[in-house]
Amino acid sequence: MRTLLLFSFLILFSCTKNEGDTTLFESQKSLGTVGKKLSEASGLVASVSNPGYLWTHNDGRNPAEVYLINEKAEVVMTVKLKNIVNRDWEDITIGPGPEEGVSYLYVADIGDNNSVYPYKLLYRLKEPVLSDKKIEIEEIETLVVQLPGGPRDSEAIMADPVTGHFYIISKREHSVRLYELRFPFVSDTLQAEMLGKLPLSSIVAADISPNGTEVLLKNYTNIYYWKRNENESIADVLRRSPVKVYYEPETQGEAIGWKADGTGFYTLSESGMMSEADLFFYKRK
Repeated sequence: MRTLLLFSFLILFSCTKNEGDTTLFESQKSLGTVGKKLSEASGLVASVSNPGYLWTHNDGRNPAEVYLINEKAEVVMTVKLKNIVNRDWEDITIGPGPEEGVSYLYVADIGDNNSVYPYKLLYRLKEPVLSDKKIEIEEIETLVVQLPGGPRDSEAIMADPVTGHFYIISKREHSVRLYELRFPFVSDTLQAEMLGKLPLSSIVAADISPNGTEVLLKNYTNIYYWKRNENESIADVLRRSPVKVYYEPETQGEAIGWKADGTGFYTLSESGMMSEADLFFYKRK
């Protein structure tokens, strides 16, 4: 959010580079600069139905639109979600849905800076296929999510390709909370289960690799990596100590997503006051 820009600039001033592990991934490579349309990018996920492309969106109070971008950070299609409001969109993921074998896009309206919203909202739609430059979709399901313990700010969601379960991570605590939504979803109002606390803070993005074997979480200064063991639950994965991956902090980096083939991951930031954000790629070594 814009209110955190000063904090972000202070981070960049004091710590321009992160002393993380350099054996897993190469240093960041800029693939392109996003335009003004994506000035507050806050979510990122590799498309399934459109290989080689990524889905992203802007933060709260922007138009209720998701954007398909190519690996040059160019918007190739704008998808307007009809009759939907962008209250505080913070992340986006892809997962299963009512129809078996169909890829569904989940837009996560889960932000809550002041902890006042009693419910989180997930907007589910069949993943659009690249066609016109701008389309409008009204076949959208609204899933209402309630977290135990009352309202809480969160900015990260991820879907497990192995089980289909979804995970939300809170943001503002010194030890963030991990919540699970078990798939299949049997009603429009979903009761999340808190699985425990993680010794991390300010988590703003998350993603599980397409094959389900690797997990990434990030905050403004660090990216954390876990390798999943066979038959291990996501909760058990995250209870282990992560590897802190080498990361060069962005202006306000709030988005991370694996490449569809697992050969690396992307990050994306909100734009700064004087410059537009880059789409970065960290290639696996």
